[in-house]
Amino acid sequence: MSDRTSTPKTRVALVFGGRSSEHAVSCATAASVLEALDRTRYEVIPVGIAKDGHWVLAADDPEPLRLGRGHEPEVDGGSASVVVPTSATDRTLVVHEAGEPPRTLGEVDVVFPLLHGPFGEDGTIQGLLDLADVRYVGSGVTASAVMMDKAMMKTVLAAAGLPVGPYVVITDRDWRRDPEAAMASVGGLRLPVFVKPARAGSSIGISRVSSMADLEAAVEAARVHDPKVVVEQGISGREIECGVLEGHGTDAARTSELGECVVVANHDFYDFDAKYLADDDVRLMTPADVPAATAARIREMAATAFEAAGCEGLARVDFFLTDDGEVVVNEVNTMPGFTPSSMFPRMWAATGVSYPELIDELIALALERRTGLR
Repeated sequence: MSDRTSTPKTRVALVFGGRSSEHAVSCATAASVLEALDRTRYEVIPVGIAKDGHWVLAADDPEPLRLGRGHEPEVDGGSASVVVPTSATDRTLVVHEAGEPPRTLGEVDVVFPLLHGPFGEDGTIQGLLDLADVRYVGSGVTASAVMMDKAMMKTVLAAAGLPVGPYVVITDRDWRRDPEAAMASVGGLRLPVFVKPARAGSSIGISRVSSMADLEAAVEAARVHDPKVVVEQGISGREIECGVLEGHGTDAARTSELGECVVVANHDFYDFDAKYLADDDVRLMTPADVPAATAARIREMAATAFEAAGCEGLARVDFFLTDDGEVVVNEVNTMPGFTPSSMFPRMWAATGVSYPELIDELIALALERRTGLR
């Protein structure tokens, strides 16, 4: 690698921010990872993507990136621009700063894309990195794109024999052509229903609908974030989650202890405020209090979902455990929330893998992986 004669450290580019509605969540994730990375082992290059898509060289400082009530962090698009490689023969990062000649940052060993939502978690940045034969943490193009799209995800999981709940898809064409017919298609679902942007996360744009009179407004609210909408039948039961890590070499995927999210006050469901801004409204329990046989079944299903989707690196698989003991897969997140207080790191901590160790493991898995088709 170029520019590596003076240090044996692994060069890691953290990419965060992005154009999606989860920009602030991505920044908060980056703050946690920046703080936790062992600087005796890693040379870190923070690269932010502003809301307009401008790539910039960010400060190596977690404090401005923290998310809290009254403060939503944002990448400063006015910082020095970063030009990323698209060629496998020249993979250097180049910085352009006003009034200064271009300067090179050299190559990086691995990219850690801490991006949530469209234009990052959905296979787009993965495709860009594949063009340049750059290794990166997490799933490749196909798994990222399919698992980001809740409608496509359910199709793949059901084809693998995994149980998914009843749902209806409302495409942009459906809605523009005949919104009344689109709403009528939801009539076969039992209320309440959850109306979701098909390709968003962090519970952004989601509405709980208990009356069909409120459906149109809920669809329009979801369409602010994605013209494709998924309407899911509400499932009565507990929300159980499981973390998955890719196995080394030909080893099988590994699963974590289970976690459970319980909304205890002020929220109808586990929405954005409950996830990121409410200190006492939600209780996250790890490990979840689930019978041993049920826990084993959920962990096995999580590994099956990971493999069926072709995931790499990491994923968090979310389930419903119904009142009568049935297990239903809700969704697969290829870049789950990743602050130390997020469920994915909490579950692995309960399994014996600390937050810094988890970061080390993900970087090691990425460095093992071949570039190109796999």
